[in-house]
Amino acid sequence: MSFFSVIKNKILGRSDKDTYLSGFRKTSKAVSSKLNDLKADYKGVNEEFLEELMVILLESDVGIETANEICHQLEKKANEYFDVKFNNAMNFLLEIMYDIYDQDDEPKLIENPDGPTVIFLVGVNGSAKTTTAAKLINMYQREGKSVCVAAADTFRAGAIDQLAKWAEKMNVPCIKGKENGDPASVCVDGCRYALEHNIDILICDTAGRLQNKVNLMKELSKMHKVVNREIEGAPHNVWLVLDSTTGQNGLNQAKVFLDATNVTGIILTKMDGTAKGGIVLAIKHTLHIPVYYIGLGEKEEDLRPFDVSSYLYSIFEGVTEVEKD
Repeated sequence: MSFFSVIKNKILGRSDKDTYLSGFRKTSKAVSSKLNDLKADYKGVNEEFLEELMVILLESDVGIETANEICHQLEKKANEYFDVKFNNAMNFLLEIMYDIYDQDDEPKLIENPDGPTVIFLVGVNGSAKTTTAAKLINMYQREGKSVCVAAADTFRAGAIDQLAKWAEKMNVPCIKGKENGDPASVCVDGCRYALEHNIDILICDTAGRLQNKVNLMKELSKMHKVVNREIEGAPHNVWLVLDSTTGQNGLNQAKVFLDATNVTGIILTKMDGTAKGGIVLAIKHTLHIPVYYIGLGEKEEDLRPFDVSSYLYSIFEGVTEVEKD
């Protein structure tokens, strides 16, 4: 059985299979068509093939470090066999990408057993951080959890009102501060409200200013300290929201936030709007941080837990002969 058939069987019963296929259509179309072009002159996994593959990987925003590793492993794997057909090469490639991501089964949400679980959302302005907060509210409500939000992105014009409108629409409390006010004080008020009202999940929408890295670090450090004084162990989760359409720029943003705070997971937004879905592999391979959720649309329910099998199936389903044994 081909490796493609293995991952296909893994996702056949998933209710969101079609959502993945639709959400990764741009990436799939771009990558699979270019991989299919390699078949016309395919003479094995030689230097010319690997150079062309490298270009395809870089164009999909896999990044130079990860692309080099993929090509190196593919060459090494192919050298173990006398005759590597095109379908074999594609399945080797698929398996290597699967192994490079190395998805584990640890729970995405670190829960606080003794009270409210606090989530910090961090990320630059324009990454769809506030909209992602709304999608998380929707997800936790469907799981039967009570949720409140703290509008701690006090420096972006309209951010407080935007989150408040989402909260009102979804019937959850929104703890607000003044525009240009102290975001840490908003987080404190959010913690106290969550404790007093036995809330399960507190989502803090934090500011994402990168103009001054020192200020960002001080700001996030202060917020960490004050919420930990209110709720032991808080924030229990720090999730970085990245706009996937920014590609390698998103990777650079991630490095800044990793220096500033203890990021535990990443949410990639706007995946349905980009042909460069390779950024998922680049993030995991170079930063060693898992992608927890991906945004595959504009609706509240369009946030999906990331699954590497569904992701790779979506990309490779259009590749010629990939399902051939």
